[in-house]
Amino acid sequence: MPIKAPRVCSCGKIVPANVVCLCVQRRKAESDKRRPAASQRGYDHEWQKAASAYLAEPANQYCECGAPATLVRHIVSIRQRPDLRMVRTNWKPGCRRCNARDTTTQSKEIG
Repeated sequence: MPIKAPRVCSCGKIVPANVVCLCVQRRKAESDKRRPAASQRGYDHEWQKAASAYLAEPANQYCECGAPATLVRHIVSIRQRPDLRMVRTNWKPGCRRCNARDTTTQSKEIG
């Protein structure tokens, strides 16, 4: 079985494959401290109830990738259009993997 080679982190240190560098862990921890809580970002009790009802509908049980849907995603980000937060036509069922992929892509486009 092939073994992955170590890589060079952005800080310049050589890091073994599948290991997160300490500088990345620190940056993530600092970022998480500054991030508002989910309820402050618009995911309050009202959202949780509506999202659960949406995912309970038979047409919304699977993500577009075929995995079981575990969360509701916004088609147009609520960062860009907060007024569309509770508009069901702006929702789609999703899985954590697809949500993380799209969130990362949007962050790069916005930032």
